[in-house]
Amino acid sequence: MAEKERLDELTGTREDLASIKNEAFSTVESCRTQEDIEAARVKLLGKKGLITGIFKSISGAEAEEKPVIGEIGNLLRELINEGLQAKSETMAEEALVASLAENEVDVTLPGRKTALGHKHLISQVIDEIVSIFLGLGYRIETGPEVELDYYNFEALNTPVYHPARSLQDTFYIQREDPEHDNSNDILLRTHTSPVQVRVMEASSPPLYVISPGKAYRRDEIDATHAAMFFQVEGFAVDKGLNMGHLKGTLEVFVRKLFGKDRKVRFRPHFFPFTEPSAEVDVSCFACDSAGCSVCKGSGWLEILGCGMIDPNVLKYVGYDPDEFTGFAFGMGAERVAMMRYGIEDLRVLTENDLRFLRQF
Repeated sequence: MAEKERLDELTGTREDLASIKNEAFSTVESCRTQEDIEAARVKLLGKKGLITGIFKSISGAEAEEKPVIGEIGNLLRELINEGLQAKSETMAEEALVASLAENEVDVTLPGRKTALGHKHLISQVIDEIVSIFLGLGYRIETGPEVELDYYNFEALNTPVYHPARSLQDTFYIQREDPEHDNSNDILLRTHTSPVQVRVMEASSPPLYVISPGKAYRRDEIDATHAAMFFQVEGFAVDKGLNMGHLKGTLEVFVRKLFGKDRKVRFRPHFFPFTEPSAEVDVSCFACDSAGCSVCKGSGWLEILGCGMIDPNVLKYVGYDPDEFTGFAFGMGAERVAMMRYGIEDLRVLTENDLRFLRQF
């Protein structure tokens, strides 16, 4: 390069400046890191650097030497800057090449398949339950999760002193004096049965309705209880409906859901909004009623509660109980899933562990 040749020519007879030139080029050449480059820049071009020293020496030189020393200083400064810039760019390129080599991608390898999601087990169970009742001529209705006491308790024939209305069992959002009229209290619904009252208020029989949704209760979370759970409520109101229609409906449902070989039994029970009331058991799928750890030796598993709609509930919505009768039933979707798939702890349903969820 012309600058280098000119510099060699000018320093050929000046040993002191030739020594500075050689030291400067050696310093640039020895740089191995960006830190070395910065150190070389300070050493050579800084306020107390070698090249700065050349320019300072001009003032004490002979008149005819001053232009030569100035040209040498300028050429050295230019060549040093170029050398350091070239070193820096080379280091950056080498670092990039090393990074690419370290993270090398083999483009000939097959791509990774994107995992596709699917419906949660609870959603699958709810869909199947609803599908069975849609096939029996029912329709779907839903209602608010934040509900009035009137719909959640009072219109369902639940007295003020019933334990379900206490603070220990129900999540209240706004509550007035519990000893007097509390129909305007606001709460998180404890079941999906309020939908029954709302639909009957707005419609005339015949009614065949299924209502899936969330419900909330102040339960301690453990293997069989949760503060939020999914319930499927169903009810029918028509002329001439009786306990036989209820039993027939639920027997068809149980066998469609759990298999045609399942036996069904009804046990007397009590619910404020149905009379008579019953709980429904299905024969244990694990031991076929022989008795095992799943059914705790009884041969039966409880699946849902049901009964004939209490005449007082019909009166609340303006129906004549002498003209219309009805039945209702309700089940927890988590309980159905646990029974059907042998799940012992309902908490696994909400832990979002893909190892568990992928099984379904």
